[in-house]
Amino acid sequence: MRFIAKAFLIAAVIGLAAFYAFSVTSIQPPDAFEPKTADIVRGETLFNIGGCASRHMTPRQDDHLKLGGGLTLKSPFGTFHVPNISSDANAGIGAWTEPQFANAILKGVGRNGEHLYPSLPYTSYQRMPLSDARDLFAYLKTLPPDPAASQPHALTFPFDVRRLIGLWKLLFLDGKTFTPDPTKDAQYNRGAYLVEGPGHCAECHSGRNLLGAIKPSQRFAGGADLEGEGWVPNITPHPDGLASWSVGDFEFFLSTGLTPDGASVSGNMREVIRKTSTLSPEDRRAMASYLVSLPPRQGAKPPKR
Repeated sequence: MRFIAKAFLIAAVIGLAAFYAFSVTSIQPPDAFEPKTADIVRGETLFNIGGCASRHMTPRQDDHLKLGGGLTLKSPFGTFHVPNISSDANAGIGAWTEPQFANAILKGVGRNGEHLYPSLPYTSYQRMPLSDARDLFAYLKTLPPDPAASQPHALTFPFDVRRLIGLWKLLFLDGKTFTPDPTKDAQYNRGAYLVEGPGHCAECHSGRNLLGAIKPSQRFAGGADLEGEGWVPNITPHPDGLASWSVGDFEFFLSTGLTPDGASVSGNMREVIRKTSTLSPEDRRAMASYLVSLPPRQGAKPPKR
């Protein structure tokens, strides 16, 4: 009996050590931050395609550049409260350093070295090169401060144990930046980068598994809204999706929010369109060119009304 107890204790110690080792945070190396002149215009483009305002502005606020947070996101894991990312030094990210910001959006690591929840879509943002993350940070610092305090998430056990996110990242965060496809032209690759990276379109338009990660077989194929309200459509050229849409249809949609049959977007997508409409025509066409080239995928069937 004593031997069994010792074996159990040793196994528990080994298990805890392995858990600690495999769940440790990973950050950008300090020497990656060479002197750089920030491109504020590029940072603004990344801000718009990323839809930062749609999530981080205070709900029912007229100023879309006042990023005091406060939006509530309900999920099967609990309730996430979107934080303040304004330039306020106390409540926002005004006192953050460039490496701290880059580690947050590219690595999912907070200012104090803690794992961040993937409600911040760093699984897509990781495709951004470090230089783009730095330009985005520079633009955010030009926006007005907001003193609103961020609220803590309200998650159920065991999802409130941040260390477990380290194991989740081992499975679903590959750490790869976007690599252009050498067999495709510049327009396709620009669209692929915007859609897959800062635009993080797959984060909403994909089916997810029980751990909340995107199912590769249902990427862009639609699924249940993460907030439990409605159904997000399949945007692949599948018969159940947008097979009839042309490049021009997508361009028009990203500019106006109107579908080819004249329907208008609603909900959170209105804020997305508000920002994609500010992109250059070249960027909207690049996104459209990539979207029509997606492989057709069949997603889960929406519930009957």
